[in-house]
Amino acid sequence: MSGTERVSIKPGLRVSIVLKIDQRSGKLTEGIVKDILTKSPVHPHGIKVRLESGQVGRVKEIK
Repeated sequence: MSGTERVSIKPGLRVSIVLKIDQRSGKLTEGIVKDILTKSPVHPHGIKVRLESGQVGRVKEIK
C-alpha cells in the first residue's frame, strides 16, 4: 500500500519512510508511526509522519 492517503495511516502502524536527507537516494527507513504530521487528506509525495524513534519523513509504503 502506498502512503499518499491520510486515512490509511494510523499511529502504531509499521511503515517505511524517506527522510529529508535521503530524498535524493530514496533510502527507506522503517519504523512505527507515532504522530501524523500532514493535515491534508492526500499528499502526492506521501503523508509526513513522526516515528517512535523521533525521525520525521514521508510514508512510501505501509507494511
